[in-house]
Amino acid sequence: FPQNLPWGTQTQTPWVLKQGEINHPHLLSPIKNYSPPWLSICQFAFNFYKEASSQRNNKNVIFSPLSISTAFAMLSLAAKSETLQEIFRVFHFKPNEIQQEEIHEGFRQLMQSLNRQNANFLLDMGNVLFVKEQLKLQQQFLNDIKNFYSGEAFPENFKNVRPVQQKINNYIEKKTHGKIINLLNNLDPATEILLLSYVYLKATWNKNFNPKYTKEDDFFVDGNTVVKVPMMFRMGMCKRAYDAQLSSTVVQMDYKEESIKAYFILPDEGQMRKLENGLSCESLTKWRKLLSESSTNLYLPRFSVHGRFDLKQILYRLGIRNVFSNEADLSGITGQPGHKISEAIHQAMVNVDENGTEASAASTMEIVPMSVPVTIIFNRPFKMVVVKDGAILFMGKISNPVEQ
Repeated sequence: FPQNLPWGTQTQTPWVLKQGEINHPHLLSPIKNYSPPWLSICQFAFNFYKEASSQRNNKNVIFSPLSISTAFAMLSLAAKSETLQEIFRVFHFKPNEIQQEEIHEGFRQLMQSLNRQNANFLLDMGNVLFVKEQLKLQQQFLNDIKNFYSGEAFPENFKNVRPVQQKINNYIEKKTHGKIINLLNNLDPATEILLLSYVYLKATWNKNFNPKYTKEDDFFVDGNTVVKVPMMFRMGMCKRAYDAQLSSTVVQMDYKEESIKAYFILPDEGQMRKLENGLSCESLTKWRKLLSESSTNLYLPRFSVHGRFDLKQILYRLGIRNVFSNEADLSGITGQPGHKISEAIHQAMVNVDENGTEASAASTMEIVPMSVPVTIIFNRPFKMVVVKDGAILFMGKISNPVEQ
């Protein structure tokens, strides 16, 4: 196993395979050069972010690298030839180093760990295919997406645009407990295969913000735009670091679910471009070593952001083209090549409030050492990264916390 995994994951062993745990006999022998999924997810995350943010100057960007990577790992079960190779290249899967089955098994275990939900943690994440009803769905593919990815595929008559669109939106709304609505619009009646990826996180801070201290304050979107935001305040011990190489302050916020961490990254004035150009998987590893706990006055805006992306556009620029063209080979889905992904849509939603991701805040008290606290105010654009067990759940930039 790699020795320098992000966030100290070399001290955890979720990927150690024990006899009898897996129903794939060829995986029961020791795996050499095995690369856990979070490494490929991390590499993909920064590539996707650069493409996504380049389209949205001074706009919020939020997406789930985990959700998108999982969707296309699932899709790769059906892909062949160049269609498959493009997916592997862009998502940094490494079939030359490990067997394809091991890639899917890694994601299966990751999905299994994410499904451990409780009162302090809820992650609604899913990937679903809607396929033109005239196309034959292969039973092996249906079995594989269910067993490895908890995925689903449904035949639909896309020519009945309005009822099908409503049916799909109702499905996603129900799956996300009403948090993501009207995901799909402008459905093309000529659609062959529609891929939808969605994710919603609800989690509670380990140390919350007292809502009585939340006050309206200025947020400087850019040199010309100032907006009023509900600015939360928390005084106490906080894990923080300064990354001189990126000219940025990093604050780690812990959730009650210990395996989830949120990193808020505030670049120095005028240094956002430097941060975005230099940020990498190695940066995240470095922060874990730099972070130290000290008395801090922390000001952070309360916000709710939605990110909706047409994956077709961004992934095409990253190098996935075959799957969206008439050259696509997804014969694992249909039994024959020549059927393409007509649309691929991803939506992510993140709330940050006094109690975590949904408001029901209560106050807590904390004993802090007698020292002069450092004050950190997130009153200009900043980045956010949320991780669980090393896998990046969310990544984004908050340019305007009150942007609708």
